[in-house]
Amino acid sequence: MAETIYRKDYQAPSHWVDTVRLEFDLDPESTSVTSTLSVRPNLDLDTPQFDWVLNGESLTLVSVALNGTPLPETAYTLTDESLTLHNIVEPCEVTIVNRFSPQANTALQGIYVSGENLMSQCESQGFRRITYYPDRPDVLARFKVVIRAEKRRYPVLLSNGNPSDARDLDDGRHEVVWTDPFPKPSYLFALVAGNLVCQRELFELKDGRNATLEVWVEPRDLDKTAHTMESLKKSIRWDEERFGLELDLDGFRIVATQDFNFGAMENKGLNIFNARYALANPKVATDQDYANIESVVGHEYFHNWTGNRITLRDWFQLTLKEGLTVFRDQEFSSDMLGEESARAVERIKNVIALRQSQFREDASPMAHPIRPESYQKIDNFYTATVYEKGAEVIRLLQTLLGWETFRKGFDDYIQTNDGNAVTCEAFLEAMERASGRDLKQFKRWYSQAGTPRVTVMTDFDPKTGNYTLQVSQSTPATPGQSVKKPFLIPFPVSFMSETGDPLPVRLVGETTASTDKRLFELTEERQTFVFTGFDHEPVLSLNHGFAAPIQLEIALNDTEGGMTAEQKTDKHRALQARFERDAFVRWDALNQLMLQSLRELIIHDIPGHHAEPISRTLMDAFDGVINDATISPAYKALLMTLPSETLIGDSLTLIDPQAVAHARQRVRTELGSRYSTSLNELVEANLTRGDYSPDAESAGRRSLVRVGLDYLMAATDKHGQLLACELAENATNLTDRLTGLTMVNQTRLQRKNDLLLKSLREWMSEPLLLNKWLAIIAGGPSMVGEDPVVDRVRELVNCAFVSLKNPNNVYALVLTFFMNNPAEFHRLDGQGYALWLELLEKTDKLNPHVAARIARTLENWRRYTPALADQMYMVLNDVLTRRDEFSPGVIEIVDKALNNPL
Repeated sequence: MAETIYRKDYQAPSHWVDTVRLEFDLDPESTSVTSTLSVRPNLDLDTPQFDWVLNGESLTLVSVALNGTPLPETAYTLTDESLTLHNIVEPCEVTIVNRFSPQANTALQGIYVSGENLMSQCESQGFRRITYYPDRPDVLARFKVVIRAEKRRYPVLLSNGNPSDARDLDDGRHEVVWTDPFPKPSYLFALVAGNLVCQRELFELKDGRNATLEVWVEPRDLDKTAHTMESLKKSIRWDEERFGLELDLDGFRIVATQDFNFGAMENKGLNIFNARYALANPKVATDQDYANIESVVGHEYFHNWTGNRITLRDWFQLTLKEGLTVFRDQEFSSDMLGEESARAVERIKNVIALRQSQFREDASPMAHPIRPESYQKIDNFYTATVYEKGAEVIRLLQTLLGWETFRKGFDDYIQTNDGNAVTCEAFLEAMERASGRDLKQFKRWYSQAGTPRVTVMTDFDPKTGNYTLQVSQSTPATPGQSVKKPFLIPFPVSFMSETGDPLPVRLVGETTASTDKRLFELTEERQTFVFTGFDHEPVLSLNHGFAAPIQLEIALNDTEGGMTAEQKTDKHRALQARFERDAFVRWDALNQLMLQSLRELIIHDIPGHHAEPISRTLMDAFDGVINDATISPAYKALLMTLPSETLIGDSLTLIDPQAVAHARQRVRTELGSRYSTSLNELVEANLTRGDYSPDAESAGRRSLVRVGLDYLMAATDKHGQLLACELAENATNLTDRLTGLTMVNQTRLQRKNDLLLKSLREWMSEPLLLNKWLAIIAGGPSMVGEDPVVDRVRELVNCAFVSLKNPNNVYALVLTFFMNNPAEFHRLDGQGYALWLELLEKTDKLNPHVAARIARTLENWRRYTPALADQMYMVLNDVLTRRDEFSPGVIEIVDKALNNPL
């Protein structure tokens, strides 16, 4: 059983490494590494330790020398996971020679084979698969890397820092030397070797220096690098202007590979990217791909300071670099959009993603704070909580302090901690110095798991014109945390009339008022706010811009005209959906109306009950959105989109995926039928013609086309079906073509299979397109008379053009099915769970990181109906009873799923 590691048990390293010289003789079958380390004991420890433990996995030790003298076997202890050198009592030079096989490394951690190239990935603990080393983030050293390889096979040799020497050798090999002037932890080491080409540009930095920017790809992909290069230049300039941070090397390089576990990696000066986040042209990339590439390029570049120059003391502090950098890349993406409406759309998309993944995680057996207190495998904690909720906590802090104070604290953090490995406290202390505020209560966001629930009860007194808010906050119990203390939560408030006019926000006792929103703070379990100055009961708006990652429940008083509280709430949501000035609040109001209508259908659409009609309030609100010409296409698309089946299910006490899918389909069908004329007009008016551009306005129009067609497909609208077929076959951009194929896949049209097979034949040789095709199949429905989707997924897994060794194939086909197609995955016959177990076993033998992601798709099994929960329990328990056959990461997840009830 894997050891549990606790944050409270942190101990500083027994030894420091000042410099590292790595010499690689590359060979895909057996690579040799000579590592020369300048080492000194850490004499600042209360009790210095002179036995030095180096991590190492899947390595063959050749020799160890101390100050040039070979060590006898009695001077060290070697295990499968470590090399311990005894009695390192003074500064010295240690030289280690070892070998490893990149070809055998299917885990894609360390150095591995990707096609004809060699790639590396060292975060979090991959460097130990390269050589023996204290593979922890608080050991910072300066690296010099010498790479030797057959020149014909590997003409390009890259590593961190700046190139300092290159020469040809007599035996057909060549040698390149790279020197990184900045100390770094081992997880930021990178090496690339292969037959690659690059797009190269000189870029003038703010200080007048010229930096060489390069995007390295396989020769066939050179025409897909322009957007990545532009995104890199935008990122550099934005960080200079927004945060005053400059590129600190002579150059910056990005390398794209088809074989990568993550999205990308911020290795110092040599970022390695999953190809889907680096390659784009109109033939292979959608609007979302272009946006994702810009965001991920920004994210990895911004790590140069928030992650690299200032790194982590230990892996528990992961959100220090990831939460902060996600916040920065979200701000960057927003700024690149320019127009306020486009920025609002981007913010809402981030909120939807947070609710769909992180809120669900907060309610799962794997719930953890943004800074966890323990783990068995740190790779299991690269989560939506650490990343996305971590970013929301940073945004929340900026909201509380204001931009200018936040920027002052950020600058303090950079200046004070540059070149060090620190904890989350370093960032918060800088913010305290800048603001003069005690952030003790705010720190609970770092230590308490779960999504806070803020409940607001209202009362209006027409005699006094007072409007009272009784606000309470609570956070559900999570594993290991049964009792939670109150959070510090920003609480923006505004009011409007029933005709949409802004109303004053003034507390009783105040003499002045604002007609804009006002920011208050929640600090106690219960607080009361009494506002005044109203002739009639106002419409209340809260949590503008999603100011805090909370679940908000508003209970309006039921004193108005015989309305129930629920009817009154629906009425106010409808008014917000029509008039609200804050884009998020307006969207959320309509989204909540949709959720409420869907829940009512699910509750009533059972044997013995008459299915309720879709609410008139929702119909009217939807009608208002369709016919509002002032709304941008992108925002209208978001307003019109129904909540996903996952979000609907998460709002229920017990999840019945079939009932959820049926209710959602019914709402789609009814709305599509009732508004078919308007929807067809909307689709036709927003078709984009001519040369493709991924700009926000054009992308918004295409997203509206997709939403409109989705409703028309549900209504089996003939004109909509013809248009979907036309897009699937002849669209001039990939976004519209994928829209057409996705829509056609929801139908029983005779042309359906021909169109799907045509696109498969056309796209099979392009990995980016093949994965999009796989996702369409895995995410689609089973129509009457067709094989179940689970059978199609099983068949595709065994096709020659799909490989479980390739993470992108698994993510596109397997995880799309398990995560995004709940009605098909959670079949009552259990075939989805049988496939889950089969693929978990296969992938775990190849790549434990990918297998762990599969394992997590059943972690919320207790939330489902008993008929499904029992079957999920059986396959999870099967894994746990055979724990010796699975990787520690998979077992950690399954064990928590079974033994951490909420």
